[in-house]
Amino acid sequence: MIKSTVLVLSGKGGVGKSTVAANFAAMLAKSKKVGLLDIDIHGPSIPALFGIEDKSLLGDEHSLIPYDYGDNLKIVSMGLLLQDKNSPVIWRGPMKSGFIAKFMKETQWGDLDYLVVDCPPGTGDELLSVIGDAENLKGVVVVTTPQKLAVLDACKAIRFCREIKLPVLGLVENMSGFVCEKCNAVNKPFLSGGGEKLAKDENVRFLGNIPLDSKILESAEQGKPFVELYPDSPAFAAFTEVMGKL
Repeated sequence: MIKSTVLVLSGKGGVGKSTVAANFAAMLAKSKKVGLLDIDIHGPSIPALFGIEDKSLLGDEHSLIPYDYGDNLKIVSMGLLLQDKNSPVIWRGPMKSGFIAKFMKETQWGDLDYLVVDCPPGTGDELLSVIGDAENLKGVVVVTTPQKLAVLDACKAIRFCREIKLPVLGLVENMSGFVCEKCNAVNKPFLSGGGEKLAKDENVRFLGNIPLDSKILESAEQGKPFVELYPDSPAFAAFTEVMGKL
């Protein structure tokens, strides 16, 4: 049984949505039983973020067994099913929808407190498929960066959710400023506040700002969740604040 399913989505790619989803799941797994489902068929990022690109899922034509990452976190991704990790997946919409249905209905998750679903950018077939098949779907977390182009697409994602009466649990502004490597202060020489303004304009709860931190990039290269490695970083504090509100 899955008690709560939460989708993490964005209007466009490149805003750090998978990084946010991966670290959300890792933080939750410190005290809860968590599943992390990566439904980005064409560009699955979760295996690389957890350093498990060389792993494979077990199962048969009727069921899938998730990969156990530690005691409380189970992971399923298209990236764990490909024999050649560098091969593209060239599928039309119906094939993708069918495979996502298999992920949702035939994965042996067991009992979970949370299922976190990392969705591909946009509001296309994959998202519609997972919404139709999700168990105890509570709503979505929208991720954006402060820039106008990302905010415009995040607005579309929020209004998409409103059209289909899917609750938006909140909005996260990622890459909001950056953490100085020398003094650990958060500087904001670039644009910031675009996500917060969007949340206010669309009457959506603003969950917080996560600064760009070189340690987030380093942890991704190492294949380890950032929140497991750098608890003293301002970005860790930001993740904690966001999770507390969520």
